[in-house]
Amino acid sequence: MSGRARLTVCGAAASMMAAASLLPLTATSDWILRALLCVCLQAGIGAGARRIPLARPLTILVQALVSLIVLTMMFAPHQALGGILPGPGAIHELGQVLQGGVDDVGNFAIPAPVTPGIRLMLVGGTVVVALAVDAIAVTYNSAAPAGLPLLALYSVAAGLYDGGSAWPFFLLAAAGYLLLLLAEGRDRLSRWGRVFGGGPAAGGWAAPSGAGSATAPVRTGRRIGAMALGIALLAPAVLPSLGNGLLDPARHGGGAGGGGGHGTGAVNLVAALQDNLNQPDNREVFTYTTDSTDLPGMYLRIAALDKFDGKAWTPSDRPVVDIPSQLPQPQGMATDVKFKPVTTRVQVDSDYGQGLLPMPYPALNVEAPGNWKFQPEGRMVIGEHGQTTSDVHYTVTSMQVMPTAAQLAAAPKASGRIAAEYTEVPKSLPPVVAQTARDVTKGAANDYQRALDLQRYFTSGDFVYNTQAKAGTGVDAIARFLQTKEGFCVHFAFTMAAMARTLDIPARVAIGFTPGSQTTSGKMAVGLKDAHAWPELYFEGVGWTRFEPTPYRGSAPAYTATDTPTGGSDQTDTAPHGSVSAPAVAPSQTDSCAPEHRAPADCSLPPAAAGGGSGPNVGQLALYGVLALLVIGVPLTPLLWRTRVRAARLGGGRGKAEGLTLSAWREVMDTGWDYGILPDESETPRRAMARLVEEGKLTGEAASAAGVLAGAVERRLYAPNPRPTPGLSDEVHRVRKGLHAGASRTARLRARFLPRSSARLFWAASAWWNGLTQRVSAGLARLTPRPLRRRTAP
Repeated sequence: MSGRARLTVCGAAASMMAAASLLPLTATSDWILRALLCVCLQAGIGAGARRIPLARPLTILVQALVSLIVLTMMFAPHQALGGILPGPGAIHELGQVLQGGVDDVGNFAIPAPVTPGIRLMLVGGTVVVALAVDAIAVTYNSAAPAGLPLLALYSVAAGLYDGGSAWPFFLLAAAGYLLLLLAEGRDRLSRWGRVFGGGPAAGGWAAPSGAGSATAPVRTGRRIGAMALGIALLAPAVLPSLGNGLLDPARHGGGAGGGGGHGTGAVNLVAALQDNLNQPDNREVFTYTTDSTDLPGMYLRIAALDKFDGKAWTPSDRPVVDIPSQLPQPQGMATDVKFKPVTTRVQVDSDYGQGLLPMPYPALNVEAPGNWKFQPEGRMVIGEHGQTTSDVHYTVTSMQVMPTAAQLAAAPKASGRIAAEYTEVPKSLPPVVAQTARDVTKGAANDYQRALDLQRYFTSGDFVYNTQAKAGTGVDAIARFLQTKEGFCVHFAFTMAAMARTLDIPARVAIGFTPGSQTTSGKMAVGLKDAHAWPELYFEGVGWTRFEPTPYRGSAPAYTATDTPTGGSDQTDTAPHGSVSAPAVAPSQTDSCAPEHRAPADCSLPPAAAGGGSGPNVGQLALYGVLALLVIGVPLTPLLWRTRVRAARLGGGRGKAEGLTLSAWREVMDTGWDYGILPDESETPRRAMARLVEEGKLTGEAASAAGVLAGAVERRLYAPNPRPTPGLSDEVHRVRKGLHAGASRTARLRARFLPRSSARLFWAASAWWNGLTQRVSAGLARLTPRPLRRRTAP
């Protein structure tokens, strides 16, 4: 392998090794295979362009164009011209996908699902960095500055990953850079020879002992690299302002979770909910059977979001315990509240994998196989060490609570920790929220009446249900929702909870599913579009109580329909969200667990999850590469072939001046042909060159160079002992420059990209094909048995 080829391979390897630091940011790693394909293809195109050789800027342009075509075929094939070329529609679509990726980065926590937008950001970012590394290190032959784009790629991973990227990925990225430096050093040594050593000895160069060996620079480079790597790892540990450095286990082992060591790593529940509602098909995620007599009230709850910091509602950091055989009595519920035990058996689809169990609320007993923990405050069951709901069958015994309106109306004001924690609102909450809450509940005698007034305010008909509305649970989103009066369940639930808190009513938000729909077999089927959010308000003596402010979604509880009309919220879900369909092959890309209660692998999605289904297989990726080569190679074949022929003709035939003379002559004639001056084999060299000067409008140095070439060819053809003429390559370039200067813009473009002399390529291909067919025909004739001749009597 040549030094330049080795440098190309090492540059691509260094880019992919740095890109590996992005792997902890995503739930799946299939994107890196696409990135590898693009980087390898880009490196191969660069190697071919440099071998032709093309000009350096043109080499980079060709690499970028090929990469753009491949990305278009991967992410915007339907908008591309012919499914391949990146036209205006495809560029617009790529921009839309990229913008979606930017939004997804803000919506999802680490490890995030690989949505199409995030996949484009990962693959495209890796390709851009690899192009920069290849251009700097190989095309411009300067490997040291190529560390800057590699550092930028690693810095992105270190900045996004909680506590910085894991140290093995830093070592991998650093090793890639050192590999690139060593490859460049070896390439320089191969071109310059030994730069250290003693005097010549018999038989050639003898390397004296000590620093005179040829491998000394390589060993020195390795020592410098190892020293730099050690400093990078140890310096943060000895500088207090930088923390404990990459080797600090606390930087990537823990997280914000409580109890059982739950780290960060879940999909944002709000973003997942909106994505589920906007899926084109209502894919079934689980089924269940129940003996409940209140099917409309069978909400299956996943998580409780009780912390509101002004930016978002999230689960607070609470400890988890092993699931007890009997769960504790629901918080704040008195013994005189009527309830009925309900048994529910749930069967989760294998494609639905997230780290929290959907359960009726409040559960009293849970029997679920696997590694699950119980969080008492929010009554959530959370998977540990990668445990998900995928293909899990479990049984839940819960309470069908039936409080009366009188009990709720008579509930005293909450006090103590509940009142302190669950009525807290951020100082950044706009005054319009509290003012609207006071206006809506003016005249209410108790918290129960205030809660009913809030619910009726949202379901009275002034608000529009729209799943396409911009998601958000912060103070700005709440204020915007009160102004536009347009949103989906997230806006209704979080806004009502915030308004309730301003009235000193403890409130939180539950995330889960509405009851679903009944199948012909009697089972209840729950699909993605049944994802829902609703507020829970606390009443002393009753406990956490569900309300339903979202119109045309779910159903309002019976106790909220007493004494006060509830508008549209007492209806079942009649909005056109689609019907429950058979399970799709592709898993959900937005299944999640609570952001504050998850282990690093708790919320990992199935391998094919995220990003609109499984990506193309290896065969499809290879097809993308072949198509890209065809699309970029076929139009550029005349240019590439012509450039290659010119380089071969003017290379001098390895010192044979006679061969160079005739090659230079052929090159001049073909150059003139490219600019519209047809060659005539019957003309003498002097006559042919005179016509070239006349029709090509050559003057000055170009005309003189043409004369030199004509004389050299005459001496080569007719002189008994021709002497070589030096500098013929330079003379050819002068003639070509003169022809270019005297041509029109159209002629120049055609001479460069569609040279007429490329007809020789098609002639050669035609001759090769004719020869092949003749050889095949002759071979078949030999294999064909000859008919027997009948002998005749004499």
